[in-house]
Amino acid sequence: MSTFIIEGGHRLHGSIVPQGAKNEALQVISATLLTSECVTISNVPEILDVRNLINLLKGMGVKVTHPEEGVYTFQADDVDTDFINGQEFIDRCSHLRGSVMVVGPLLTRFGSAWFAKPGGDKIGRRKIDTHITGLMALGAKMHYDTKRKAYQMTAPNGLKGTYMLLDEASVTGTANIIMAAALAEGMTTIYNAACEPYIQQLCRMLSGMGLRIEGMGSNLLRIHGGSRLSGTSHRILPDMIEVGSFIGMAAINRSSITIKNVAYDELGIIPDAFRRLGISIERKGDDIYIPEQELYEIESNLDGSILTIADAPWPGLTPDLLSVMLVVATQCRGSVLIHQKMFESRLFFVDNLIDMGAQIMLCDPHRAIVIGLDHRFPLRANNMLSPDIRAGIAMLLAAMSAKGTSRIGNINQIDRGYENIDGRLNALGACIRRED
Repeated sequence: MSTFIIEGGHRLHGSIVPQGAKNEALQVISATLLTSECVTISNVPEILDVRNLINLLKGMGVKVTHPEEGVYTFQADDVDTDFINGQEFIDRCSHLRGSVMVVGPLLTRFGSAWFAKPGGDKIGRRKIDTHITGLMALGAKMHYDTKRKAYQMTAPNGLKGTYMLLDEASVTGTANIIMAAALAEGMTTIYNAACEPYIQQLCRMLSGMGLRIEGMGSNLLRIHGGSRLSGTSHRILPDMIEVGSFIGMAAINRSSITIKNVAYDELGIIPDAFRRLGISIERKGDDIYIPEQELYEIESNLDGSILTIADAPWPGLTPDLLSVMLVVATQCRGSVLIHQKMFESRLFFVDNLIDMGAQIMLCDPHRAIVIGLDHRFPLRANNMLSPDIRAGIAMLLAAMSAKGTSRIGNINQIDRGYENIDGRLNALGACIRRED
């Protein structure tokens, strides 16, 4: 198991470019299974989760080339149907969270797909109900194989377009249903669809492949399926979670950095959410400049009550940044309630921060009150294990701010979502060593 050894207390300076968006990459790479023609995708993040998904597609028989860093071509003209119905495929999917995204494309194109319970973060139960009910609404049949411990979904007569109202605005569920509807006969209407920028990007890519989609950017989508899709070229957005993580790193280390090429108009409420923690954020074209500050003062609500920061479906705040904001708040002035609504185990990592001297009251699995120490009492070094991607990067922020040398184990969780994060941060002045 690899470990980060972090010497805290170093201020950062310079500029950094965010990687391509992990969540978008998993969707658009899976969508290449919808056509037999060549699809080129650029700005692909070179991270563990994405590489594992690409290797899964190679196992299916998809022709993959990697002409330059961040650029891949995919051609699914000779998919191995024996492999996608075999035990090895199910086993590999069970260890890869992103594998859930190949179900819709395989089902609609080949009439059958195995749905293994995917692996990934240890952040509590993640429902797959929206995926399954949406695919069944399109006409798929489902059978649970007790021996393989996986669902088999079949559509021998093809999928048919229909109207559906999703039980929740699931991002991955919406993406899976959109891809399944792409080759289904007739029009599919999805109400209460997720409308995150990455869903919009998936729709733009599919439109470039010849699919007619109405309502992009809204929660009411109409997909006119049934036509043969062609190849296309697509560029992935910068990762908004990395952008937010770098804003937090600058603040907790009282540093001045520039985040380059962030696709600012696609960040939604993220910059304003960090501003409520007292962080100055300046837009310079498509870059973000974070000036050095000695004081970060958390806002209060207009009635004087404690600020609450909570996740919500887009255009609300993404849950993936709450761990970062919680750590940053420990060194601001003032108090804030962090309310993580989506995942029941994502706040348990705060025990590590309390051991480091942070003043945090964990109210329940979803809520934590942070009392900021205003850098008067720096965090202490600690030895920790990363339970998931987002808690891992939050621990890294804390360790960079702490007095002394910290260790973070199980950093493959961080590598799943952040490309060469130690090397990129060391270039800004951090002191992080990787020990294998």
